[in-house]
Amino acid sequence: MNQGVRDVGTDLHYEISQFLYKEAYLLDHRQYLDWLELLTDDIKYVMPLRVTVDNKKETNLINEMTYFTDTKEDITMKVERLYTKSAWVENPAPRQRHFISNVMIEPTSVVDEYCVRSYFLFKRSRASEINTEELFGEREDIIRRVNGEWKIAQRTVYPDQAVLTVMNLSMFL
Repeated sequence: MNQGVRDVGTDLHYEISQFLYKEAYLLDHRQYLDWLELLTDDIKYVMPLRVTVDNKKETNLINEMTYFTDTKEDITMKVERLYTKSAWVENPAPRQRHFISNVMIEPTSVVDEYCVRSYFLFKRSRASEINTEELFGEREDIIRRVNGEWKIAQRTVYPDQAVLTVMNLSMFL
């Protein structure tokens, strides 16, 4: 985000923040079909790899390699799979929470479209495990108003962890 960009105002900031909190609620309560409705048909959903580098001047993100690069069709297929018996890792359903903070918003060059950065913390526990899984980092979204409703048109998830161990990526950040 560029410094010195005009402020979007508190009403719009509140409205978009509430949209992000609604998204977290839907995911935490396993309402994945309703969550899909928050995505545009042309969404690009990406999580690039993060590596550890010695030279701090180099980037530690590898945008050419990703954990996933999904379209709406890919995401829909993953959601539909969660409702089948082959999603054994989701049975019994884990307890999960998405925490969203540090929401920063700036307009793009497109009317009713905004670049939204936020921090996330995702925690999940399973009935039979003592340990909890955790993923945290930053997201950069393009959120646009479509037919009077907010939709996510693009999301890039930047995990702070360089290694994702036992966690599967079905939590949809």
